[in-house]
Amino acid sequence: MYVTIQDFIDDYENETKTTQRLLDALTDESLRQEIAPGYRTLGHLAWHLVPGASMLQQAGLRFEVPAERKEPPASADTIAQAYQRTTRALIEAVRAQWMDETLQETNLVYEMPWKNGLTLAIFLRHEIHHRGQLTVLMRQAGLPLSGVYGPTKEEWAAFGMAAPAI
Repeated sequence: MYVTIQDFIDDYENETKTTQRLLDALTDESLRQEIAPGYRTLGHLAWHLVPGASMLQQAGLRFEVPAERKEPPASADTIAQAYQRTTRALIEAVRAQWMDETLQETNLVYEMPWKNGLTLAIFLRHEIHHRGQLTVLMRQAGLPLSGVYGPTKEEWAAFGMAAPAI
């Protein structure tokens, strides 16, 4: 749970840089990649990473989000740009609408009483979870990956080193 606005913003800005690098590597063709029939495509997953209003609106935070959420855009660039705009709007909303004390306030989120600091933590973990799924689909689509919490196999090779076996 976050207890200061700045702690959340620091974490979120760091994580969004990583997510943005991945989204910027998507191609329009890759958006159709799916792990298996009937599951989310890479495009649906990438679009899902663009912050929506549901969890955060339930906590009382207001910021601009893309209007159409049902089907992802056919353009990878559109998704990446929407992510960038929306994450900036979210950060500005947190700065403008909440204070450190606001993080201790409780709201019903998905019918459960969550402190706002917990809602922000779960929101960020939700993104990290889906970003992991995104990297698997990107690998399956043959896209280049950048390291998230460490170098990729290709980045190790660029360092002139073998990736650790374990």
